[in-house]
Amino acid sequence: MPTTVTHWVNNKPYPGAGETTAPVTNPATGAVTGEVALAAVEDTRAVIAAAAAAFPAWRDTSLAKRVEVLFRFRELLNSRRHELAEIITAEHGKVLSDALGEVSRGQEVVEFACGIPHLLRGGYTENASTKVDVFSIQQPLGPVGIISPFNFPAMVPMWFFPVAIAAGNTVVVKPSEKDPSASMWIAELWKEAGLPDGVFNVVHGDKTAVDEVLTNPAIKAISFVGSTPVARYVYATATAAGKRVQALGGAKNHAIVLPDADLDLAADAMVNAGFGSAGERCMAISACVAVGDIADELVTKIADRTRPLITGDGTRGADMGPLVTSAHRDRVRSYVDAGAAAGATIVVDGRTVTPDVGADGFWLGPTLIDNVTTDMSIYTDEIFGPVLSVVRVDTYDQALELINANPYGNGTAIFTNDGGAARRFQNEVEVGMVGINVPIPVPMAYYSFGGWKASLFGDSHAHGTQGVQFFTRTKAVTSRWLDPSHGGINLGFPQNT
Repeated sequence: MPTTVTHWVNNKPYPGAGETTAPVTNPATGAVTGEVALAAVEDTRAVIAAAAAAFPAWRDTSLAKRVEVLFRFRELLNSRRHELAEIITAEHGKVLSDALGEVSRGQEVVEFACGIPHLLRGGYTENASTKVDVFSIQQPLGPVGIISPFNFPAMVPMWFFPVAIAAGNTVVVKPSEKDPSASMWIAELWKEAGLPDGVFNVVHGDKTAVDEVLTNPAIKAISFVGSTPVARYVYATATAAGKRVQALGGAKNHAIVLPDADLDLAADAMVNAGFGSAGERCMAISACVAVGDIADELVTKIADRTRPLITGDGTRGADMGPLVTSAHRDRVRSYVDAGAAAGATIVVDGRTVTPDVGADGFWLGPTLIDNVTTDMSIYTDEIFGPVLSVVRVDTYDQALELINANPYGNGTAIFTNDGGAARRFQNEVEVGMVGINVPIPVPMAYYSFGGWKASLFGDSHAHGTQGVQFFTRTKAVTSRWLDPSHGGINLGFPQNT
């Protein structure tokens, strides 16, 4: 019988009262491997109530004790990260090496949170006015909600919850129902690390659970990663309910290749960034902008590197795994069909891929499409699959205009040996994360992660010092310890003297 993935409340599984479930599949085989409970409103409220009840004690726990738990969690995660990678591959489909990389990048945020005490220091001014001292303190918000996507079931929640917990908040995670088990494994690890009951909780579900998290008054802030339409909805709904929100949306990431670039380096980068994790990354390069007369040579080099790639089961040494569901695979394939119908050139056709395992998996091979124009749906839409489009332009200015005119502004890259061109690009491009000869410019944990324009709703990026600011609020305290003699009555407005 399939196993059932339940919710997690107060450091133990919580089945809930909801009777609805969703299937969990192995994308490499198409087989249903389990089912996940979908929370009813009452279930979601019970999970939130546990986080609210746990908040006062966790808020009042010393920084030293909080960080001690964080360090234990970090050590446990480091020693057992391969277990988590296997869970990710089994439910998402990405190859094991990619899953392990996801865990490692998430662990960087855990390590950053271990050093949070110096980031929570307040300020102090003695004798700001006569015998009056003024100081500021950083305090946690309360229970916070984290709504994460299917493509990074471990790393994306880890962008948020280590900082939130270290700062003294309690957490309710709502993972994707497509790959729910990673969050449950993480919850078990927190328990083993000694995190008190109710500080880390998991609720599974669909829009019913999401809407309750967005509107429940006990939740003080929302961190979300997903598509732009949903990010816009999350931001509008949660802010209307008075919550602090960081909603990271979709992307259409471009990489400019200038004529002076190392084309071998650029071709390697396009393959890695376009087809890694089957293109199911918000930082994937989906549009390669070839500038000048290098396009033919560049396309040939990319194609030569793409054709030998092995698509197959992520546990068996393949280069690229399946897409997460059959419906998503069919959607991505429809964009390839539309591109061909619109006149683009299919250089490498992933629709005809032969995987290294049975045909029942959700397969679509790496696909390279040349002569793409900006009016084609394969260019305008976020495809979220292993499809790399090549757009040809004559000049750097035309390439820059393409990127800045795009409604998304998540990540971008430029490949060049010209330092002046690179410096001009990093200054002029209207995108939140920029790579110079780096195809996937995901910042380190002590810098922030986030885009511009329709790729971000809210004014706070993930992790780094912006994450600390997001999960805390400042309180300014003005104090005076009076002399034994009474100061007397004075109804005038207080003045600094």
